[in-house]
Amino acid sequence: MKKVLFVASEGVPFIKTGGLADVVGSLPKYLNKEEFDVRVILPKYLCMREDLKERLNYVSHFYMDLGWRSQYVGILETVYDGIQFYFIDNEYYFAGMKPYGNIYEDIEKFAFFSKAALSALPVIGFQPDIVHCHDWQTGLIPVFLKDKFHEGEFFKNMKSIMTIHNLKFQGVWDMNTVKNITGLPDYYFTPDKLEAYGDANYLKGGLVYADALTTVSPTYAEEIKTPFYGENLDGLMKARAHDLRGIVNGIDYEEYNPETDTMITANYNVRNFRKEKIKNKIALQKELGLAENEKTFMIGIVSRLTDQKGFDLINYMMEEMCQQDWQIVVLGTGEERYENMFRHYAWKYPDKVSANIYYCEAMSHKVYASCDAFLMPSLFEPCGLSQLMSLRYGTLPIVRETGGLKDTVEPYNEYEGTGTGFSFRNYNAHEMYNTIRYAHSVYVDKRREWNRLIDRAMAADFSWKKSADQYAELYNWL
Repeated sequence: MKKVLFVASEGVPFIKTGGLADVVGSLPKYLNKEEFDVRVILPKYLCMREDLKERLNYVSHFYMDLGWRSQYVGILETVYDGIQFYFIDNEYYFAGMKPYGNIYEDIEKFAFFSKAALSALPVIGFQPDIVHCHDWQTGLIPVFLKDKFHEGEFFKNMKSIMTIHNLKFQGVWDMNTVKNITGLPDYYFTPDKLEAYGDANYLKGGLVYADALTTVSPTYAEEIKTPFYGENLDGLMKARAHDLRGIVNGIDYEEYNPETDTMITANYNVRNFRKEKIKNKIALQKELGLAENEKTFMIGIVSRLTDQKGFDLINYMMEEMCQQDWQIVVLGTGEERYENMFRHYAWKYPDKVSANIYYCEAMSHKVYASCDAFLMPSLFEPCGLSQLMSLRYGTLPIVRETGGLKDTVEPYNEYEGTGTGFSFRNYNAHEMYNTIRYAHSVYVDKRREWNRLIDRAMAADFSWKKSADQYAELYNWL
């Protein structure tokens, strides 16, 4: 039985700000229980939901050196969905309304968490063969494993994997502060280790010292070796190319299932969507005060409203899009200028645009189930989960060919009758707009073709099962 420990700053259902939490909460469930004992360790945030905090049981506590200070480390545990979760407790670090705050606080907080997670292992009596670290918040773990912990018999043979969910976020702060916090010797702060452009970089440390590296799609694994996507680490990614693999994230096919989803108006499946899916559209038009017409081409967007997600392209074409016989439903929060842009168009074209500037799980399911197309024109997208959800609900994705979007959405080929969505290559507003117009023309003029696209989209398999097999292979290889 191989033992694997996931260490991360978030995981569903306990705490979530993005796709990282879905991976950490879902993937362990899909690894073969007879082959792997997979456990997860997370921070115990004060902002977790009360009902989830009440499930946690106290295990033990101890004091740990962090640099020159001695800090309290509490350990709690619970079993959720058959998976053993542990929590590191320290109210000084994990108080606050959100899991992340100012970067200078997070730098110390996650140095503490990384060291505490390793220090807790002998106390809970779990000796993993592999420690699977996620994103910069756990970047120090592979470094610690090669430093102080390496001397102990308990840790000597532990291997580490570093998974990059988004290379843009690296945990960078000034070197002296990081030396002071971590207590790591000067030896580690050189350009071939933790130092990058004069600062200390947590993610870089993890990428240098981990035994294997993964990221969340094969295309993104290639992209991050180039200067445009490499966020100043492309040289390192090239140097470690033989240790790097891309494995696409999955989604939970039980949670996202149009046939059983309790959050949508009418359930449907690949056999009856032609009659049933439309009921969701009419209900959503009614709920949001849009013009009620089942023939209107409805485009959904569920996203953080940021530049990374391509909203400057949408902003540029929005007036023209509103001149078409389309409806646009937006759900999400983000940069103020994009929030206000959508509010403006919703005010100007109330029967065509609905701006829902908040986030709500139930509304996101309604958007996936009701719309005809789903727009994701990202500048870069390590994996992306929204396009997988829209495929599952037979809402055809219109995406830019980057990262995970390129790996998961097969563009429609009218000559071969293949594809599960529509895509465009260049980061260009007119190219995006023309692709939407092309999708609309298929929707209006080639209805049978459109329905066949939905058939293929709903038949595509992006459940965790497939990804779990690839992770299992990696664990065995290590």
